[in-house]
Amino acid sequence: MTAPTTEATGIRRASWVPMIGLFLAQILMSYNVSALPVSLGGMVDTFGVPPTDVSTAIVTYGLVVAALVMVGAKIGQRVGWVLMFRVVIALFAVSAVLMITAPTVGFVILAQALAGASAAIIVPSLVALIAENYHGAQQATAIGSLGSARALAGVSAFLIGGTLATLVGWRQVFVVVLLLAVAVFVLSFRLRGEPGNPGIKIDLVAAALIGLGIVALTLGVNNLNRWGIVMARPDAPFDILGLSPAPLLLLIGLVLVQLFFLWTRRRTKAGKVPLVSLSVFGSSGERAAVYAMFIVVGMEAALNFTIPLYIQIVQGRTPFDTSLAMLPFNLTVFFTAMLVVRFYRRFPPRTIGMFSFGLTTIALVWLAFVVTNNWETLPTILGLFVFGVGQGALVTLVFNVLVTASPKELAGDVGSVRGTTQNLASAVGTAVAGALLVGILSVNVISSLAEHPELSPELVSQIDLDRVNFVSNDQLKNVLDEQTDASPAQVDAAVALNEEARLSALKLGLLILAGVSAIAIVPASRLPRYIPGEIPESVATGREPTT
Repeated sequence: MTAPTTEATGIRRASWVPMIGLFLAQILMSYNVSALPVSLGGMVDTFGVPPTDVSTAIVTYGLVVAALVMVGAKIGQRVGWVLMFRVVIALFAVSAVLMITAPTVGFVILAQALAGASAAIIVPSLVALIAENYHGAQQATAIGSLGSARALAGVSAFLIGGTLATLVGWRQVFVVVLLLAVAVFVLSFRLRGEPGNPGIKIDLVAAALIGLGIVALTLGVNNLNRWGIVMARPDAPFDILGLSPAPLLLLIGLVLVQLFFLWTRRRTKAGKVPLVSLSVFGSSGERAAVYAMFIVVGMEAALNFTIPLYIQIVQGRTPFDTSLAMLPFNLTVFFTAMLVVRFYRRFPPRTIGMFSFGLTTIALVWLAFVVTNNWETLPTILGLFVFGVGQGALVTLVFNVLVTASPKELAGDVGSVRGTTQNLASAVGTAVAGALLVGILSVNVISSLAEHPELSPELVSQIDLDRVNFVSNDQLKNVLDEQTDASPAQVDAAVALNEEARLSALKLGLLILAGVSAIAIVPASRLPRYIPGEIPESVATGREPTT
């Protein structure tokens, strides 16, 4: 039986079965990332570690993807996308098995590093395989489905994952990841693709520079609180004349990224093929799209870490409660991501972008003023709804603009830059949220001690204020009962102080995010024109496009 053709174009319509596998592959990656915050409370209880240790696993995933995605795109072009796709899907399944059986939080971090390395090739492979399997209107539909798949995964992770984590346990949440990986692997045999292009050269020097630079930057941000912002704290692995290694890592990361750009310019001038063409950043519109994507994905990651932190750790409630609290936001992002494409022909990207960042700013300011320790109040739900509208519109908009803004011969490089930006932003957003909230909490606790004279200096000296972190009231009571000689009145005062400090940290953190969102209106005002069109062959094979 031959595939049906369209009367208008005469192009044979391809089967949608292969696209189901690609759609599920996008869900696989997004579900894995979204399931980590849902499992936050369970991991903290199982491994007996603070929530910031678990957030390191989330950061590790995004860090590894961002560090390797440029190399992953070149490997896929050189070896062949279908073969590499099957290999990395199998590796993702191995990472799921590690999550299910992890005896310590270290194994969780290792599993997410393996998942991130796999995703570094899955991310560019999705667009490349769509280019090789679909054309015309089918291709446009397939590309659009990736955005909705990401949003759908967020909804399903919080609903399915939250239910499983509450009723069965957090490990069973990742059984779903394993089942998805198996399904995608089976469906991958319906994909067709061109053989690899041996002519592709991989710039290993550039790959090392950008990879190590991203690792240094992310580790520096993620450990600012633990190791110290300026002076080294007790948890720092080493110090430099008493100074913390965290800012040093940030400096090293910035230097390595600058060396990457210098090396790439030098290689381009010498007529050699770079790891990624810097022409991707050639116009202000293209740079604006990259900046906007970094900010919008970073904000989403920060919120996805903050809400589960408060519900599961601070309030001591279940993952299912987290799912219910996040449902308005995730459903709104899902539907907005699908519906915003209808506005592309009526409004330019800059209008949609500026309006959407305006919505996220208003929503974050509103949440900062109305939020309480109960996330299920109507004002809080309204704020999450408005933020979801802006977030969903921005994610889809910036993705489409990046794919179509650059010349067709640079489309493969655009995919690499998009993957690096998106995953680096996710890692940094989670790391900054954790560092920011814990830092504000520590300052709040220390400054509030003066307002509670019943907490004597002798009692305070028995508590390690250098390791302040988010704990529930019950956990705090247990610590005070077991490690101090606090009286019942002093325990009550400490719990009250902790509640005030946590809520104040949340409100100030949301206001800071609102400031970042407001600043993002500037790059959004420079977004280029959205140009619908097909993905060029260069994305899949690395060959120059035919004219």
